[in-house]
Amino acid sequence: MKKPIRDISRVATICAALWMLSEGALAAQAPSSVRGRVVDQTGLDLPNVTVELRHASGVLVAVTNDLGIYEFGQVPPGAVEIVFRLINFAHTRRNVTVPAGSSITADAVMNLSLSADVTVTGRRTFNNLADLERPAENLVGVAVAASQGAIVASQLETRPIMRAGEVLETVPGVIVSQHSGEGKANQFYLRGFNLDHGTDFASTAAGVPINLPTHGHGHGYSDTNFLIPELVSGVQFKKGPYYAEDGDFSSAGSANINYVNSLDRPMFRVGGGNGDWGRVFAAAAPRLASGTLLAAFEFTHNDGPWDLSEDYRKANGVLRYSQGDSRNGFSITAMAYRGEWDATDQVPLRAIEEGSITRFGNIDPTDGGDTHRVSVSAEIQRSRGNSVTKATAFALHYNLNLFSNFTYFLDNEEDGDQFEQADRRFVSGARLTHRRLGRLGRFGTESAVGVQLRHDAISNVGLYKTKERVRLSTTREDEVGQTSLGGFAQSEIQWAPRFRTLLGLRADSYWFDVTSDNPLNSGNEQDGLVSPKALAVMGPWNGTEFYVSGGFGFHSNDARGATITIDPASGDPADRVTPLVRTRGAEVGLRSVRIPGLQTTVAVWWLGLESELLFVGDAGTTEASRPSRRYGVEWNNYARVGSWVTVDFDASFSRSRFTDFDVAGDRIPGAVESVLAGGVSIDPASRAFGSLRLRYFGPRALIEDNSVRSESTTLVNGGFGYRLSNRARVFVDVFNIFDSNVSDIDYFYSSRLPGEPSGGIDDIHTHPALPRTARLTVQVDF
Repeated sequence: MKKPIRDISRVATICAALWMLSEGALAAQAPSSVRGRVVDQTGLDLPNVTVELRHASGVLVAVTNDLGIYEFGQVPPGAVEIVFRLINFAHTRRNVTVPAGSSITADAVMNLSLSADVTVTGRRTFNNLADLERPAENLVGVAVAASQGAIVASQLETRPIMRAGEVLETVPGVIVSQHSGEGKANQFYLRGFNLDHGTDFASTAAGVPINLPTHGHGHGYSDTNFLIPELVSGVQFKKGPYYAEDGDFSSAGSANINYVNSLDRPMFRVGGGNGDWGRVFAAAAPRLASGTLLAAFEFTHNDGPWDLSEDYRKANGVLRYSQGDSRNGFSITAMAYRGEWDATDQVPLRAIEEGSITRFGNIDPTDGGDTHRVSVSAEIQRSRGNSVTKATAFALHYNLNLFSNFTYFLDNEEDGDQFEQADRRFVSGARLTHRRLGRLGRFGTESAVGVQLRHDAISNVGLYKTKERVRLSTTREDEVGQTSLGGFAQSEIQWAPRFRTLLGLRADSYWFDVTSDNPLNSGNEQDGLVSPKALAVMGPWNGTEFYVSGGFGFHSNDARGATITIDPASGDPADRVTPLVRTRGAEVGLRSVRIPGLQTTVAVWWLGLESELLFVGDAGTTEASRPSRRYGVEWNNYARVGSWVTVDFDASFSRSRFTDFDVAGDRIPGAVESVLAGGVSIDPASRAFGSLRLRYFGPRALIEDNSVRSESTTLVNGGFGYRLSNRARVFVDVFNIFDSNVSDIDYFYSSRLPGEPSGGIDDIHTHPALPRTARLTVQVDF
């Protein structure tokens, strides 16, 4: 009996072994499941995210539910790539290995793309890739060009900011300066341009455009003195005419300044410093009904270092109500600003060298101005399934009276050459944009269409001869109606995991209606342009993407130049200008996060203008400039060193030339050639925090033959603070730490001082940078 028992035992052992082997073989082939949760950078659940699971034999697609959860069943075991796609967010990619016959979890955190069009923003809305734990996973879709980016709130918080407009100097390659009183719009430089007060650089704040066309002082005038740096949640920027969403004034670049919708705590700041500078700022954001009411106010006074006290008085306020989040929400924003000042304009270098005035002296002590700006805007954003629709409407009332004297006694030996520029207008407009994720066959797409409408009702844009701010005569006085309508369509197609394209088309139409005090300069004009755009993105490979961009853009000209026939100053016949001037540009570049904690971009760019036609507001006439070409290279870096220190460094070099022949020369006066900027910052959450920064503004040709050049300007600024408690901190900003004797701006032209020849003297006219200046501020949070 023992033998049969042994045989039965052997048979049972063999059967068990065969059963175990078959189970193992089946398990090796058994499908698995993958599930996970998708949130944004604030931890908010993200519904309607398209999730693609790519494996060796195909692609599975799922969509997250209202809780941000997705799930795949029947997933073959092995290595897979999971791609998460959502409108306004960078694509997130996760590479995971799926074991056989089991379930794994693959969560994802999605970050807003650099071009995200969102309504509700907070101080943590935007992130720098270098600050992310796994930046390479979020590289795809974050941008479509190397020169596209975003400045996050934490970068602004520790920077010393002397002027509100320096919020835009955070954009790599941008220089913000001043040649008059602080209440006047700043002078901007970027990509081989002297942008004057904003021409060819489009800027928007809280949904309201800043550039003002057909302005009394200069076409595209951008007064950013109403900005409140503490409320800025981020600055999104682009450069070049490659983006279908952007129209007029954007050939060199554009910036969208976002305001926060809420604050962690109410705050109160009071500060004082050199030059009788003083500032009081208060802000709070209580919950109201199901939303948040943000209220902020500031009052600033500044005399500056000038021999003539500037007496700049600024009152500024923001009231904003909002509901929702970055996917669905709305906001209503009211902003009001008023500024008054006495100005020390640029002065002739010879007067300083002869000792008749100091570096901070003046020639005409009655220059200055006053301005106000009141706006209301509403934004609403709705996400449904795989699409997002956003609508914006705004209304703006604006007024400026500006008194300047740049040539002193060149034209009028008795009363002087002071003039007043006046501008009074009401601006209204709206934008509607619809974005949608879709498919073209087996290729993923992200498409957008939009329309933009704006009307400037300018009741008076005038130029007057004055003495001590009293009008002596009228050079010209006009009433202008200017309407623009633009539409665009674009589609981004993911042709392969490492290759995608963005094709866009923009169409713009302009209507001008000018009623002049001289009927010969009145009239109507209309013009339009169609501008194609094309961009391609390759990669990523080892955390690096490569970009090729190109497109056509345009630049509008002053409406008065489109209808002029008689020079208002001389009475001579005058040539009309083309209302819209074609621009074209191209760029190649890369963005890399291969080195942990470092984001670096490199861009080589080219830009051509058919004509730099401008209305010369200081003279009340038009001047047809020459065709031009610019090209250059930019290198931008941002690195996080440890958990509380960041380092940034930007370098920009450009070459600008007129392209036609003229015996005068081919240099473009004032065109920026080189900019270096960098700094070290300690996180504001630390007990001790601050930033030390260097800015180099290179020499520039001041005349076409390059025989006269400006000096370079190098400034070192610092901000240093200490957190006294969780609710109180104190900090000091020091500008021009080494007290460098340099210029904020330089020009070269003819002017006449008393006793000089009637024809005047050609000279450099300069406006000095502020001397070493310290400002102490105390902040209390409630």
